[in-house]
Amino acid sequence: MGANAQTSVPTFTAGEILTAANMNISARTGIPVFATTVTRDAAFGGTGEKTLAEGQFAYLEDSNTTQYYDGSTWQTVGINPGLVCVKAETAFSAVTSVTADNVFTSTYTNYLVKIIFNTTTTNEVLMKFRAGGVATSTNYNRQRLVFNLSSVTTDQVTSQTNINLGATNGAFEQSYELNIYNVQVATATNVFGLNQNNFANYTTGNAGVIISANQSASTAFDGIEWTVATGTFTGKYAIYGYSKTV
Repeated sequence: MGANAQTSVPTFTAGEILTAANMNISARTGIPVFATTVTRDAAFGGTGEKTLAEGQFAYLEDSNTTQYYDGSTWQTVGINPGLVCVKAETAFSAVTSVTADNVFTSTYTNYLVKIIFNTTTTNEVLMKFRAGGVATSTNYNRQRLVFNLSSVTTDQVTSQTNINLGATNGAFEQSYELNIYNVQVATATNVFGLNQNNFANYTTGNAGVIISANQSASTAFDGIEWTVATGTFTGKYAIYGYSKTV
């Protein structure tokens, strides 16, 4: 804890002698400062402590945020961001699969995934959703449009064991942006994805892929995984939740 951090917010009774230490608790900080939400919550309502009520402010050291109590919950002061990072950028290297569990919750309905990688060989990247640490291998459907310098092609597959995001080509990096809808709701999960793809090089091999897909079972998922059909891949990803409030 920092020099200003408190572990209680005292209240005083009639006739009580106020010491210099008592006065300095509030005089030095103005808004009470706590190390975490745990110490904040423990500081109110106990013997000799202030009752938590609407209008109370607090500062949290671990998140560097100022909060206020609205009568039922703590709210963060400032503009609510439209995107909230729920899985910090995570690197992976020379692996056959990448999993992220417990990243989708009811806090958000829709999510954004950013992933960039390269593979050891010409390859295909496959995606599945997970629930309770287990990947689901049924009910995937996908429509794909691929466009490059010389052609535009489309394909459609149904009742698959995964969502095939498309082919890659060795050392040339690929960048995916995936919007995922209703993933933590017991209904079909929809996916709309954009891919900047370098099939053979960074000049004439530059291409794009648009993917519309779903997992059609009425399942609430909390995780996701990516695998490569052969070899390994290296890259990094991050996951964001779309805010439901303003």
